[in-house]
Amino acid sequence: MKITILTIFPDFVESSLNYSILGKARENNLIDVEVVNIRDFTRDKHKVTDDSPYGGGPGMVMKPEPIFNSFESLSGDYYSILATPQGNLLKQDKVIELSKKKHLVILSGHYEGVDQRVRDKLIDEEISIGDYVLTGGELPALVLIDAISRYIPGVLGNQESLEEESFSKGLLEYPQYTRPREYKGLEVPEVLLSGNHQRIADWRKEQSIKKTKQVRPDLLKNNPKV
Repeated sequence: MKITILTIFPDFVESSLNYSILGKARENNLIDVEVVNIRDFTRDKHKVTDDSPYGGGPGMVMKPEPIFNSFESLSGDYYSILATPQGNLLKQDKVIELSKKKHLVILSGHYEGVDQRVRDKLIDEEISIGDYVLTGGELPALVLIDAISRYIPGVLGNQESLEEESFSKGLLEYPQYTRPREYKGLEVPEVLLSGNHQRIADWRKEQSIKKTKQVRPDLLKNNPKV
């Protein structure tokens, strides 16, 4: 899978891609992430990518020319995404859907946003990672890449763990424990030490439902797995 990020802060994005599971996936050529500097496609010596909005108002807006130019430098078919708080809220099913694309292009907006003509002509889908505002689209782009890459075969050491994670079955994940068995008076639940796989599975499902009811009761609506 190939992912292209269009950004005015390529060093920030590139440095964040070189760690942990994602960094190893790039090293092993399981995922190809290309970082494109939008400033390289400006036509002035100061490499300006923003300007004041027509109609007045605070802040600046990203200019259409360098963004159009950066898109025109791309080859082949791709699916384009704008990371914006105005987009559709990212959910796990959308992550899985995007992981099946051959080439994703993610535009990282900045300032007060991007010129509407970019959104009208170049973007296939707008996605938000939450109901809050960040200083730029680089962090949402990285969140998208991290979430999507987990569904690329070979990226995770144990692909089966995807089936047990939060949201994979419409529920939050059950509590996890490891050694030592007792720590500062806190003990691992006895059922996890029983060796009875059915009891453990039942306990985990019960705990998942309990946690979901407490934190995200909205996930339980019309959930056939409960």
